[in-house]
Parts: sequence; structure tokens; C-alpha cells
Amino acid sequence: MAERKWILLVSLAFIVAMSCSSSRIMKSSQLQYSYMGELTSMILGKLRFWATFNNGVDGDGAKSRAIGPNMTACHHSYGRPDLLVYCCPPGFEKSVPFVEFEFPDHLSPVRVRRPAHLLNESFIAKYNKALSIMKSLPYDDPRSFTRQAELHCQFCTGAYEQLNHSDSPVNIHRTWLFFPWHRMMIYFHERILGSLIDDDSFTLPFWAWDIPEGMPVPDYYVNKNLAFFHTERDFSHFPPRVADLDYSTENDPPRVSNDEQIDVNLKFMYTQMVSGARKTELFMGCAYKAHDGYCNSPGTVESAPHNTLHTWMGSGLNPGREDMGKFYSAAKDPIFYAHHSNIDRLWEVWREINDRQLDITDPDWLDSFFFFYDQNSKLVKIKVRDVLDITKLGYSYEEVDHPWLNHRPSPSVPPKQARQMLKLKENKNPVFVSDFRPDGRVLDGIITVKVSRSMKREIKSVEEEETIVVYGIEVKGNDYVKFDVYVNLSDETKMNPRFREFAGTFAHIPGAAMKKKIKLKLGVSDLLKDLEADEEESIWVTLSPVTVSCSNVSIEGIQIEYTK
Repeated sequence: MAERKWILLVSLAFIVAMSCSSSRIMKSSQLQYSYMGELTSMILGKLRFWATFNNGVDGDGAKSRAIGPNMTACHHSYGRPDLLVYCCPPGFEKSVPFVEFEFPDHLSPVRVRRPAHLLNESFIAKYNKALSIMKSLPYDDPRSFTRQAELHCQFCTGAYEQLNHSDSPVNIHRTWLFFPWHRMMIYFHERILGSLIDDDSFTLPFWAWDIPEGMPVPDYYVNKNLAFFHTERDFSHFPPRVADLDYSTENDPPRVSNDEQIDVNLKFMYTQMVSGARKTELFMGCAYKAHDGYCNSPGTVESAPHNTLHTWMGSGLNPGREDMGKFYSAAKDPIFYAHHSNIDRLWEVWREINDRQLDITDPDWLDSFFFFYDQNSKLVKIKVRDVLDITKLGYSYEEVDHPWLNHRPSPSVPPKQARQMLKLKENKNPVFVSDFRPDGRVLDGIITVKVSRSMKREIKSVEEEETIVVYGIEVKGNDYVKFDVYVNLSDETKMNPRFREFAGTFAHIPGAAMKKKIKLKLGVSDLLKDLEADEEESIWVTLSPVTVSCSNVSIEGIQIEYTK
């Protein structure tokens, strides 16, 4: 691409040089002025063409490590490791003119997104009408429901290559692009729906599965007479059953009552949103930059409840629990949009909890960009920096309680008693980190290892978060994989997020084949204090396979890091 630009520059320079010679033989100064004006217009036109052809990346953009897709290089990709899919838009081979994103008029009414379970019949009818129209649009209309759904397929399976890096696919999962990309998608989807019914106040609802009254699937999503209904779901999970935020495919039928599930959910949310997410990387995911290949380390909420609820909603009759259970097909289900509206809301809640002190300022993240069609069928280039202030985007969320903030788990066993029990177990069957082999250890059963934390414990900064890192995770096969991580677990009958020993979970939906192995990072500073282990030289870390598919998982090791 750079060579073509230099050739064009040389050509333009030649034209300018020739124009000077031509101007000498022109007798009329008026003609000379007219000629130079036309020349200027032509040059500017060529420059505008560069912007279109290069997806808006200028010369300095080649030096940037921001991520952006090459929109003219789409291809088949893997929706499951065993399934090749094709979700490229028609005519992608040709460059399409685009416009830069502009914020909506600040004088326009703010669109307030409401909890899905509180919508009245009037709003449900309005949303049903908009969705029905969207589903009726022809495939060649980028606003159609099918084309909207395929957006997620394109960017979650690596169908696009990075601009200027043809060997590096763009993927928006398990990286710091997870939250902003989905915000962009939901934003344009919402405005398209509103335009179809000529309602500039229309908003998507959010499925408030983090509060007790919002945990069941909203009733209108299971009404067969409405556009929200979808056949590829697990019907055993319909109301009155409460959503399982810590879902494992082995949890059917449910092992607890709805009231007990609510308690598990709230304590699980505390770990994922508060104690395990005190640093940016732990919540947002790893830093994904051009030239670096693909980083592979999800944030807490992306792993669960995001992944767990995708799997919980998908049909157990399909090989990958499609549609919601696989990312290539998830957006075909209308509940995807309510699910991700809540994910988007929780990003804002996390930012508020931390007084926005953990916001990313890295220019490579801020300048990463994507393209979406708007309500007028115009292709819009939008950057991450454009979507960080939802007030400027013209929407907000109706305030709801955050009951999980008051559900900090307690230890299952008094900490002193737990240490004594663990030492007795260690004397009988000592297991250390060194037991992991270079080629990995298969997670075909519970693994407990003693991990030293003395090396850096004395120099740990107050601003640093002690972090358990399970690294070199390799997942084979097509099935949903889930294992939990516990610290100083003395009683294996109490392996449950309701207890403080629970450090976090690895909930994984296999998709596009990525070469890079996965890292699971879990913040445990508060947990160690609650377990009275913050002064210990070492801790016991237990990996507990929750799904049978964990027999297809190998792990290279576990270590302690300190995250700034």
C-alpha cells in the first residue's frame, strides 16, 4: 500500500511540474487560474481516494500500533474449531466511501435504556414492531437483522485481517477491545431500530441478570408470537428458572433452588466486579496491539458472566450450544442485544466504582477503530476514543441497585483451621508448581499446588494487586470449558462461589483457532486478607474442573504476579 501511495505522489508531482510549464504558454491569466483550480481539485480528490482506499489510515497510521480492520480482505473463518463459516458482507472486495463518526446533537433527548423486566406493554409493542421490520429487510440492506448478526461473526472469528498486517486477524474477544467494540455494535443497532419506526428516543433494554428481580429471562423473549422469540435456545432455562451466572453444562437439572442460585449469583458478581477486578487489565483484558500478534487473556466479566450466560442460553441440542452458545451465531438471537446492553452497563458501573481512575489512556487503544453502517446506511468509521463517554453518545442507563456490592463472600472454614488441614494434606501428598511439565499438565482432575509468594511479597507496592496467573492454557475440542480456581481450599465439598476461597473462573467458548495460548489472571489481594493469608510465604491454589471437557485442557503452570 505504501508503494502505491509513493507512486501516486510522484505522479502528482510530475503533473504539478508540467502545470508550471503549461502556465507559461497560457495567454490568459484567467485561464491559468481556472486550470490551477481544476488541478487542485483533482489532487484533493486523489487524497480523498487514499482515505477511502486505506480505511482512513494516513501515513502516520502505518507507525501506529492501533488495531483496525482491512475491510477489503474478508475470508472464511472458523465458528467452531470443526466448522468453517462465511459471514463476509456482499461486495466487500471493493472499497466503500465512509464518513467519520460524529456525536449526536447534544440538544437531542437522552435515550434512557431500561431494565428488560420493567418494560411496559407499549414499549414491548414498539420494540417488537422495530425488530419485525429489521427482520423483513432484504439481505443487501446492511441494516437488516441478518447483516447485523453477521457483524459479530466477522469480528469474533477472525474473518478480517488487520490493516497493513495480512497475517494477523482481527478478533474482539479476550482482549481490551471486548467492551468498546460491543458498545459500538449496540449503539448503531439501537439507532437503526429507532429509525425504522421513526422514534429518535428508542432504546434497547438491558437484561439485568445481576439483580434478583432481573435474573430470569424476560417474559416477552419466550413469547412465540413476538419477534423476540428464538428457537435455538435451551427451553429448560425459561422462566421461572433464574439465570446461572456461574453456569456449567453439568448443572442441568439445577442443583440448587432459585433462592440459593440468587445468593450464588450475587457473591459471584462481587468477585468478578469488585475484588477480582481492581486493576484495569484484570477487568478489561490484555493489551491487544498491531505487530504483537494476538494477546489472549480475558477480563473477569468477559469470562463470566458473559461467556457463562451465552452458554446458558444456547440450545443443548446443538453441537456448540448454538445460537447464543457460539460467538459466530450468537447475534442471531434477539436476546444477545439485551445481554450485551447489560455488559455495557456493567462497564460503566465498574468505572464508577473505581472513580474512573482505571480508564485506559494508551493511544493505541484509543485510536483503534472499526466500521459500522448507521441508520442512514452510511458506513461510519468510529474509534475507541469516540465511545468512552456515553453522555456524548446520547444515552444513559436507568439507575438500578447493585446488591452484589454487599455480598462479599466469607471463608467456608475458619482460616487458621484451614491452614492446619492443608498442612496435613501436604504432608501426605505434597504437590508443588514444579510438578507442571514443559508440555503442560492435563486438567483431568482436581489439581492443588503450593505456590510461593515470598520472592516479591516484601517489595510489593501498595498500588499493586497480587495476581494468580494460570498460564499456557491450551483448549482442544469444540466444547464449552469451565474450571474454577480456589485459594487455600481445605474442604472440597465447599467448592462454590458463595465462599471466599473462590478466586475466579475460566469459562471458555472455543471458536476461531488462535495459536496463542491463554492466560487467566485473577486478582487476589482482598481474598488473601479475608483468608488471613496475606502474610504467608506461600498459598495453595486449586484448579477444579467443572466440565467433562476439561480433559481436553492442558496447563503449563501457575505463578504469582503483581499487577499495577
